[in-house]
Amino acid sequence: MTLEIPMVSVVHASDKAHSKRAYVTFLAGNGDYVKGVVGLAKGLRKVKSAYPLVVAMLPDVPKEHREILESQGCVLREIEPVYPPDSLDAYARAYYIINYSKLRIWNFEEYSKMVYLDADIQVYDNIDDLFETQDGYLHGVLSCFCEEIWSYTPLYSIGYCQYCPEKVTWSAEMESPPPPYFNGGMFVFEPNPLTYESLLQTLQVTPPTPFAEQDFLNMFFEKVFKPVPPVYNLILSVLWRHPGNVNLETVKVVHYCPPGSKPWRYTGEEPYMDREDVKMLIKKWWEIYNDESLDFKPKTPNHLKETLSKSIIIPSVPEPPVNHSPAASSAA
Repeated sequence: MTLEIPMVSVVHASDKAHSKRAYVTFLAGNGDYVKGVVGLAKGLRKVKSAYPLVVAMLPDVPKEHREILESQGCVLREIEPVYPPDSLDAYARAYYIINYSKLRIWNFEEYSKMVYLDADIQVYDNIDDLFETQDGYLHGVLSCFCEEIWSYTPLYSIGYCQYCPEKVTWSAEMESPPPPYFNGGMFVFEPNPLTYESLLQTLQVTPPTPFAEQDFLNMFFEKVFKPVPPVYNLILSVLWRHPGNVNLETVKVVHYCPPGSKPWRYTGEEPYMDREDVKMLIKKWWEIYNDESLDFKPKTPNHLKETLSKSIIIPSVPEPPVNHSPAASSAA
């Protein structure tokens, strides 16, 4: 069964480019996720995106990584960590806690609309049309619930997944089907200071849940969420969980989120990582990352200076200490 979600209307990006739109990703610590951001910047350049890539980074991102990102044309925005209520044992993976810091991007009010992309995502076709989605809503791709990491949920135990909802019949004794739930690796949103303040205030009275900020954003935006097709965020596990839903010829965005699938860490030893389609997608990522022709080239002598001037480094404010895992740049 194929999900029946209307495609986003195609818009010629060159006709719509302006300074009020941007892609944004998140980076923390001194680990190897900086490679993911470099790959993403080059991928957006390859598909001729009209919009810049903003990197929302924590103060612990080292100078040498910042210089690499600036040399790739990224706009750097330093942000402070966001700390949820204390309950470190509530998370499916320990490093998820730092991802609440993503909430800071709602305060990037110099932009009217942004597309958030995790650093372990690569773009293989132009997705600037996402900026034409309806205002006033948060847009994203539905999650798959078939991986074992969801085993703590009743949905997993009864075999329910949004990619094959017809498999479960909801009897009178069962709760109603859950609301649509999106994967937090890609979403379209509108920065707004009022939304930003509401997010932070709501977080402080919301008990932590296993998928950290992804669960939180789904709860917060439940009434204003609209799905877009999976081609805008193909989670690799869908390849083996729902092969009938995937046509790799039409996929625009690949999300390398399952264990072992990060291209810059790939060994092929983890479950499902020896699949030929996975190997092909790892190879495609490296082809972009290693392509020197995709490195940032200033259009004019002042272009690089203009890019650097947009990078805003906010003075660090003392916060409680937190241990950032090298993997702490991406959630689900």
